[in-house]
Amino acid sequence: RRFGRRRYRKPKLHESATWLLQLANLLRSGMPLTLALNSMVSISGKGISEEIAEELKKNVTEGKTLSEAMGKHPLIFNEMSINMVRAGEESGALEQVLRRLAIHFDRFAEVQSKFISAMIYPAIVCLVGFAIVLFFMVFMLPKFKDIFDDMGDGSSLPVSTQFLMSLGEYAISPAFWIISMMVALAGYIIFVRYKGTPHGRRKLDDTMLRIPVFGKVIQLNLFGQFARTLSTLLTNGVPVLTALRITSDVVPNVIIKDAINKTREDVTDGKSIAEPLARSGLFPKLMIDLVRIGEETGDVPGALDNVATTYEKNMELELRVMTNLIEPAMIIFMAVGVCGLLFSILQALFAITSRMSVQ
Repeated sequence: RRFGRRRYRKPKLHESATWLLQLANLLRSGMPLTLALNSMVSISGKGISEEIAEELKKNVTEGKTLSEAMGKHPLIFNEMSINMVRAGEESGALEQVLRRLAIHFDRFAEVQSKFISAMIYPAIVCLVGFAIVLFFMVFMLPKFKDIFDDMGDGSSLPVSTQFLMSLGEYAISPAFWIISMMVALAGYIIFVRYKGTPHGRRKLDDTMLRIPVFGKVIQLNLFGQFARTLSTLLTNGVPVLTALRITSDVVPNVIIKDAINKTREDVTDGKSIAEPLARSGLFPKLMIDLVRIGEETGDVPGALDNVATTYEKNMELELRVMTNLIEPAMIIFMAVGVCGLLFSILQALFAITSRMSVQ
């Protein structure tokens, strides 16, 4: 079976970290690279399969370097990994580089996990609220409608109740679900196509950075990602221009990506990193000041590492603030919706009973 014909999924960050750490441990024990890769064939887990490890071992045995072998699988090993491994091979510190790369991926996986965890509770509250309203509209309203029909003229009910009844009847009809799915599908297609255009992608990324509270979290995450990636690359001997290009590819936001590319052009002209970062008007003053100090002391990677640690901690604080704001807001919103439904029903009951008492 030819390995090149099989399609593999991109491994998760923690899966890549585990694989790299296992390989580093084998090299640290004194095992040659070919034997270490041979062992990885049997201990490979999710993300990086036995077939990939076997292919790496085969290429290295034939005389290729590990970075060259990894370069044949761009879906599995990104450009950052390949360049860092190449730098480790040239400096004779492959085991240390693999370990640092594993730590880097682990940190990114941890940040992503915290970000996703912070979004779970608000999402659950939204789903529960929607389920309650849908249950009331589909199952409870028809029963109340029968009661109202038995008690009096349905046309004399309050406007809010009549609207609610009409909406409930529409909600249980097939046309409602067909139209809703068509609208949702059309909206998704329009969004994807708009996001696929340069103008749309830039507009959406810029909007994400400006959203109150949530935008602050995104900025801290992106700035931390930029600093952590660039620090890791520079620490492991990757040239600054190559490191900036790779960092630009790693950062998903095109606004920040363009600022990094402009910084790279200015660094090509012989300028420092801090100066073009400041001129972009996008990066925070704390990052620029620390990078400038790092340039003066000759420890830019260390300064960037401090920046990344600072922003990751700040992001955790902002995530807690955001969830503390979202949770009560969602509960209040859900309570208002449910109370509105109950009010419409009670208003109709009061109207009918008062009319019957007059008669």
